[in-house]
Amino acid sequence: MDQKNVMGKEHPLAHLLQIIVILAFFLAWFFDSFILKFSTEPVSSNPLGVRIVLFIIVFILGFMLMGLAHKALFGMFIHGERQETSTLVTTGIFAHVRNPMYLGIFLIFLAFILVTFSIISVIPWILIIILFNQMTNYEEKDLEKIFGEEYLEYKSRVPKWIPR
Repeated sequence: MDQKNVMGKEHPLAHLLQIIVILAFFLAWFFDSFILKFSTEPVSSNPLGVRIVLFIIVFILGFMLMGLAHKALFGMFIHGERQETSTLVTTGIFAHVRNPMYLGIFLIFLAFILVTFSIISVIPWILIIILFNQMTNYEEKDLEKIFGEEYLEYKSRVPKWIPR
């Protein structure tokens, strides 16, 4: 078989959609948290210190997931040059969850929700999860074409979103 593209294809609109949803989330979060304060009133009953600790823990966890995924996918360097691989990455963080980079993004958004308890921000966050799930479905179909049974077996034993 010819050299395989281990990455597969991203959804054709992935970058544009990600920019739009990130902007939508942060606009909703910022306006609700600091200007309108429509849904953040209950936050006054939760100590700022607790909210900051929650933010830091969830943010770091999300950042670590993204970093581990990035290292597994793009960290294949020898003497400063990226090494192409034709194997499916199923080790490291990818042995526990199929989409750790996207999961990390979800957690980072959740961290912002937790620091201000902006209930309105949950709406764009859920839309982000739905969008990324659709993008992942597209990407996984491509990986099935590239890796066939190997990917189907991996898919059957490793969860898409919630690590076991």
